[in-house]
Amino acid sequence: WIFKTNCRDFAVGNFNASADAEVLHKAMKGLGTDEDTILQLLTARSNAQRQQIKATYKTLFGKDLVSDLKGELGGKFETLIVALMTPPITYDVTSLRNAIKGAGTDEKVLVEILASRTPQQVKDIIAAYRQEYDDDLEEDVSGDTSGHFKRLLVILLQANRQRGIQEGDIENDAQALFKAGEHKFGTDEQSFVTILGNRSAEHLRKVFDAYMKLSGYEMEESIQRETSGSLRDLLLAVVKCARSVPGYFAETLYYSMKGAGTDDNTLIRVMASRSEVDMLDIRAEFRKKFACSLYSMIKGDTGGDFRKTLLLLCGGDDA
Repeated sequence: WIFKTNCRDFAVGNFNASADAEVLHKAMKGLGTDEDTILQLLTARSNAQRQQIKATYKTLFGKDLVSDLKGELGGKFETLIVALMTPPITYDVTSLRNAIKGAGTDEKVLVEILASRTPQQVKDIIAAYRQEYDDDLEEDVSGDTSGHFKRLLVILLQANRQRGIQEGDIENDAQALFKAGEHKFGTDEQSFVTILGNRSAEHLRKVFDAYMKLSGYEMEESIQRETSGSLRDLLLAVVKCARSVPGYFAETLYYSMKGAGTDDNTLIRVMASRSEVDMLDIRAEFRKKFACSLYSMIKGDTGGDFRKTLLLLCGGDDA
């Protein structure tokens, strides 16, 4: 039988971890590497299946599959394949750790992951981070960021958003945001941080409608005008994710490829982490927002085995 994920059809019935491990071993044995076999096989399996292949590979050959892949592949293609071989929660945890512990802070990664994950996913990330590094993610984030940007990240890390729609608060929240921004000289960032960080997505969508009626502006327009830097990026991400997580990722992918040079890290991170979550929805949103399909943009913006793998993860063209 076949189960459909949001992106690809993974044939479960005929899945055989031992056979797959053998195929991968053969593809890397001897002179030269059969990259095509590796990418075709791994993109045709779910992440859970890849973990089984990894375990079986070690049992059969006494070697770590990911280490072998790293030894045989290179560049962006290697980075993407390693991302696909990593369990989703571990991938988020590693991405956050690298964003904080590297030279300087990669705010983009903090924004993207913490604004888009569900409260339960955030709780799981915090637990896995502690287990992996014996460190507190909130402390690490706090030590590496500052101001209202830090405050909003800390609120998101509480994973404590209100549930549902608080009918009585919709108008009050819209008024509070209006008074904090468009209605006064200067900006009361704390009001934006508290309201956008603590309300549910459904509630926020109602607040955005009420805000539009009150101010004549979309929430995003006001944030663009009233805030700047990392705080602006995070507030915008929270608003966009409240409207539509796939819509947010469609935009993230578009801007990772638009203009001079491609932001490969963002492209890899989003394609690897969303391929089994909401890729069909991301593709649909991409087509709606931009004058091309995600597939055609990847095709025109990347090359080689890297491109082939991304196109398989994309799962089809919506031209």
